[in-house]
Amino acid sequence: MQVILLERVAKLGQMGEVVEVKPGYARNYLLPQGKALSASERNIADFEARKAQLEAQNLETKKEAEAMAAKLEGQQFIVIRQASDSGALYGSVSTRDAADAATENGFTLDRKQVALGSPIKELGLHDVSVTLHPEVDATIILNVARSPEEATLQASGKSIQELAAEEEEAAEFEIAELFEDIGSAASDDDHLDEAVSDSKTNRETDEDSARS
Repeated sequence: MQVILLERVAKLGQMGEVVEVKPGYARNYLLPQGKALSASERNIADFEARKAQLEAQNLETKKEAEAMAAKLEGQQFIVIRQASDSGALYGSVSTRDAADAATENGFTLDRKQVALGSPIKELGLHDVSVTLHPEVDATIILNVARSPEEATLQASGKSIQELAAEEEEAAEFEIAELFEDIGSAASDDDHLDEAVSDSKTNRETDEDSARS
């Protein structure tokens, strides 16, 4: 099926181009989304008549998108989720979650603007592409963590594996200190026993000397 594009469509073509697409793709996506019209003679003639107006509108929306992209690029948004100690989520983070996180922080995004190759299923920092205009993209970062405190640590560059290793090391240090304290206390007891024993021996020696 041939359609005429009303805007740039990635991997398909630029505004005004007549391209061949699968009928299902045209009926289910391009036509209802207003991205194309069927390439009939009438529609092509109508596009040519409105081309200057459409290009002007496209340029204006592109400028607005570029301004938003400049503010949005590299922004980091926290998403709190439950997960195992290995970092695997009990569930996943979807395009809706990404859009909601950005919107809660003052950036109006629709889930359809968010591109995820697959749902996010692990803790950590994840780059996510956002399409603001057919010709303008931005990349945001989702900081998926189990708590705001963990998110802060991840933002500083530490992975969930590094955090787990640090916690394990801290626990081992505490255990070592505990055993050291116990050993020190036992050593003090030994010294006390030795002192008592020496005192008793000296006393017995003095008593023997006095009797003799």
